[in-house]
Amino acid sequence: MFTGKLDKVGVIGLGIIGTRIAENLRKADKHVYVWSRSPKPQPNFMGSPGEVAENSEAVQIFVNNGDALLDTVEGMEPFLSRRHIILNHATADVESVRRAANIVHGTGAAFLDCPFTGSKVAAENSQLTFYVGGSDAILEKARPLLELSGKTILHVGDVGEATILKIATNMISAATVQVLNEALAVTEAQGIPGEKLMEALQVNACCSDLVRMKLPSIVQGDFEPHFSLKNMFKDAQLALGLANESKIEIPALSTTASIMFKTIQKGHGEEDYSVLAVNYTPED
Repeated sequence: MFTGKLDKVGVIGLGIIGTRIAENLRKADKHVYVWSRSPKPQPNFMGSPGEVAENSEAVQIFVNNGDALLDTVEGMEPFLSRRHIILNHATADVESVRRAANIVHGTGAAFLDCPFTGSKVAAENSQLTFYVGGSDAILEKARPLLELSGKTILHVGDVGEATILKIATNMISAATVQVLNEALAVTEAQGIPGEKLMEALQVNACCSDLVRMKLPSIVQGDFEPHFSLKNMFKDAQLALGLANESKIEIPALSTTASIMFKTIQKGHGEEDYSVLAVNYTPED
């Protein structure tokens, strides 16, 4: 059964966010057990997802897609029991998220659908926002854990619904950064420095925190990954799949996804998705 403390926590997936979540847990004096497909020089790096589950009361999952999520949950399944809470932070296809929840629930363990929004800096500073789908009672048990890395925890409904909302928000982020690059290209082509566009946007209703964060780095040509292009493209594909299921045309995202794919083919998949800017700069 749940102890209420969740002092033993597993982190599976040690990418940009997962590594920072693990560090936040350590700073909070949690016993942290980690695993990723690629071995990392981290304390308590376990041999498998199952070993992580065996040593933990809660497991936070930061993998890249639905297949990886299901592989992880299936690997943990023999070791799960009523004492566990599994928190899925991966943005995956809705079917895989719901299948993962069913596997976990079949062991007696609890499951929360917990995709997040925020960059690596937000993760470092405990400023992530978590969209949560699942039982309100389980969320209250997990809330102290989420609060170690999050400033906002928004309960949005059932398992799968949080994932759908996260995919929808990323549709807006992807299209926003694409049109931002287009606006910058037009501005600079007319001989106006990009910094002037930022000044104009600061007092315009279309400005946002995303614009304020991305435009300066685009102008500087700094594409250090906060959220990689390959992951944004993956989320765009998920959104296109949902739209296709409902027979909805989404031309803005369709065009953006096409541009993202071409940019990945040029070798920029691991860079921040603001790297779409390279399509408007002269090639060497």
